[in-house]
Amino acid sequence: MSPASSGFADAWAAVADVQGWLTEGQGRALFEAAAGCPAGGRIVEIGSFQGRSTIVLALAAAPSVEVVAIDPHAGNDRGPQEIDGFAEQAADDNARFEANLRSAGVRDRVTHLRKFSDDALGDVAGAIDVLYVDGAHRYGPARADIHQWGAEVRDGGTLLVHDSFSSVGVTLAILRELVPSRRFRYVGRSRSLAIYRADATVHRWPNAARQLGQLPWFVWNLTKKALITVKVLRRTDWPY
Repeated sequence: MSPASSGFADAWAAVADVQGWLTEGQGRALFEAAAGCPAGGRIVEIGSFQGRSTIVLALAAAPSVEVVAIDPHAGNDRGPQEIDGFAEQAADDNARFEANLRSAGVRDRVTHLRKFSDDALGDVAGAIDVLYVDGAHRYGPARADIHQWGAEVRDGGTLLVHDSFSSVGVTLAILRELVPSRRFRYVGRSRSLAIYRADATVHRWPNAARQLGQLPWFVWNLTKKALITVKVLRRTDWPY
């Protein structure tokens, strides 16, 4: 096993009991992006929940890399079909986030901004090397995260968007912001985690075509969600 693979195996084991929706393949993509962050660089995560992805990013990053986690833990946009009305769970989510980071030994590696992402823009000064977007999944907030925070990603940096071609709001935001983009090159995806690279040499139409080619999978995901809603499929079959 290579050192990188061994490192990811340890990181994945560290989050085995942390609640969240990140798959192993997606965790590996985050780990590799964070491990490739240059010394003195910056990683920003939008949407941390109880710390599953945060821990993976922090364990992968070099000690000199700044890791910023943005999550208001306000009880809204909490998870699949949990858009609002979970205020009672908010304090528990924050407490579990803190406890999980301490248990993994990365609490002192992470700056937590307990704010909504648009309110946190002024708290992060300078370019971003790795941006992971997994915040509110409605179209407006998702588009704002991609547009506003994506503008801070330095050339050569990485943008990762969770629930791509799965969530309607996130997918519409991608169609508006990233499909026609001349700056973000679509690299691929691990299930619903889409990976982009900030690249000044993007060929717009081939790049758009590669993303539009994911739409049949998006339609299938919508079908699965409908079948889960009518209880033909189990909730555990939710497409991540």
